Amino acid sequence: MPGALVVTDRLDLALLIGAAVLLVAVGAVRLSTRLGLPSLLVYLALGVAIGESGFGIQFDDAELTRVLGFCALIVIIAEGGLTSRWTALRPVLGIAASLATFGVVVSIVVVGLVVHFLLGLDWRLALLYGAVLSSTDAAAVFATLRWLRLPPRLVATLEAESGMNDAPAVLLVVLLSTSGFGAHPWWYEVLVLGYELSLGAVFGFGVGMLGRWTLRRAALPSSGLYPIAAVGLTVLAYGAATVLHASGFIAVYVAGVVLGNSRLPHRQAILGFADGLAWLAQIGLFVLLGLLSVPGRLVDALLPAVVAGLALLFLARPLSVVVCALGFRVPARQQAFLSWAGLRGAVPIVLATIPLSENLPGAEQLFDTVFVLVVIFTLVQAGTLGPVARRLGITAPAELTELRVETAPLERMQADLLQLEIPPDSRLVGVHLDELRLPVGASVTLVSRDGVGFVPGPDTRLKVGDSVLIVATARVRDDVERRLRAVSRRGRLARWFGESGEDRDK
Repeated sequence: MPGALVVTDRLDLALLIGAAVLLVAVGAVRLSTRLGLPSLLVYLALGVAIGESGFGIQFDDAELTRVLGFCALIVIIAEGGLTSRWTALRPVLGIAASLATFGVVVSIVVVGLVVHFLLGLDWRLALLYGAVLSSTDAAAVFATLRWLRLPPRLVATLEAESGMNDAPAVLLVVLLSTSGFGAHPWWYEVLVLGYELSLGAVFGFGVGMLGRWTLRRAALPSSGLYPIAAVGLTVLAYGAATVLHASGFIAVYVAGVVLGNSRLPHRQAILGFADGLAWLAQIGLFVLLGLLSVPGRLVDALLPAVVAGLALLFLARPLSVVVCALGFRVPARQQAFLSWAGLRGAVPIVLATIPLSENLPGAEQLFDTVFVLVVIFTLVQAGTLGPVARRLGITAPAELTELRVETAPLERMQADLLQLEIPPDSRLVGVHLDELRLPVGASVTLVSRDGVGFVPGPDTRLKVGDSVLIVATARVRDDVERRLRAVSRRGRLARWFGESGEDRDK
């Protein structure tokens, strides 16, 4: 009985600390937004603060961190897949897949060469540095890019790449970390990698289609069960793929994309639930990684982090983008932004726990180096994406954004609520609403002007700074986006000028 009481007391204390950390982390989101800092840095700082060097909580279980980190990545990647639109992904699938596979290999080789010759690391550890740093972070990309007004094709490329490149990066890090490395010729490992990625995609598609068919026909007794079922299906895709030695992460992403584009019942509830789970996963993951770090060792990792980071930012990433963009006609300015926007976040730190849990020589220095690199380059990159996009002239302030609103009428109509901001240089300024000629199934429901909202009429003239709310059914949403993009570029007579409103390259 006394033993049971001790366990209960420990559980109570753990719940108290966990709830306090969670609430502080939620509040820190708003603070980080105001200060312009990425929220992941706040979460990492929280983990360090409650760790051994702060409040004194001792934690050094790399294996547990690896397991929980993988669980968090499953949820984060699932949310990214569920919120991705297939019509935006389809045109960029080729270049995104190239960046997620061949681009990863290029990044590993370049970073490996630099750290081998400049830091004197052996080839295996040097390539491991490259493999750990090769994956862009889905959480960082999804959270950052959706606040920026950029061409949809560019955003879709970065989001699809970050959703897909975790799988090959994990496989390569595991390969380099295990004792069986070098037991097979390189072509055998390439075939195994291709098999695992392909079979994982097949499993993800199969589970997604099965879930689509089931959830559309199932009459569940509560609307709250649909979000649980949808997320559960993405986890099922991971489990089914990994049991047969396929890539679970690519299965999760593909299953999420299929389910997210299936117009399931209570779709907005599903997306809201997945978004909340992804936030919880990010908070828990970053705090745990901060808790695992040892601040006293981080100073020694500063020089290796700078060397590896500069090699990644100015050599490996640009070279991989240039090579992978061949044949896809991506303009130089967009290639420059793709190179700069390859954000690193929790994923490289999670990957660094794999060699740490395998007790590989040099694994502690690798973990510390990656931790320092992520902190430094997140501060440098994430805060400069907006200015860099404006400097390159690739911003798209007149692009529509989707508002996550759950209402019964929109569900029954299978419609989305879209928001359009009218920038100063847009040809939408001065256009009457009836001149927009939106397709049947779309209508302007509200205009917010100078802080006052009103229901517009056909003769309402758009002004600079207006915020326009549009309801569009799923069937005509793409047509609405193309029409508004065309009018924004060439005015009310866009069709006479041959402007179709396609998401063209700049």
